[in-house]
Amino acid sequence: MKIASPILGANNPIVYVIDDDEAVRAALEDLLSSVGLMVRSYESAQAFLSAPVEDTPGCLVLDIRMPGQSGLEFQQQMAKLGVRLPVIFITGHGDIAMSVRAMKGGALEFLTKPFRDQELLDAIQQGIEKDRLRRAEESIASDLNGRWLTLTPGERNVMELVVQGFLNKQIAGELNVSEITVKVRRGLVMRKMQAKSLADLVRIWDRLKLPG
Repeated sequence: MKIASPILGANNPIVYVIDDDEAVRAALEDLLSSVGLMVRSYESAQAFLSAPVEDTPGCLVLDIRMPGQSGLEFQQQMAKLGVRLPVIFITGHGDIAMSVRAMKGGALEFLTKPFRDQELLDAIQQGIEKDRLRRAEESIASDLNGRWLTLTPGERNVMELVVQGFLNKQIAGELNVSEITVKVRRGLVMRKMQAKSLADLVRIWDRLKLPG
């Protein structure tokens, strides 16, 4: 496996290439390294899975037809395997049925060889940006869920009713507690969730990733 490695920071993106054709892998490595992208290339999906995926934005350039497991078969298994990289398919033997199947499976692009270098580079940049946004959203959700875990059960109950538009008096009746208790819990919720206003609290609630 060849690694194109310009001097880059730890958070710079990586393009993972899976293609059984060594010449194609070498050509893609040269192309991507020429524009400053780091590359990890593999001859099969199994080889890719046996190597670590680094904790940095990236995307996957995947060949359709390969000995053993095909690119489409691997795409179907990616979610179960915990691989969430955006996928760009490349193939020299593509057809409409393959393209439809790939795009329905969530592929970002389906390129038929020969394709222009710029087409691939544009798709890769789009894939990297998509992965960067996903990672940022997951980081925010993780932070918000961490704040949620600092709330007591009573405070969580109050927050759930507050974001539904219940008034303090109504919340007190729903939870069978005093209105003063509701006010205290509501204040603690605002502080712990770092919400500056009711609208802010509602936005936080919408972004929480809670079980159920």
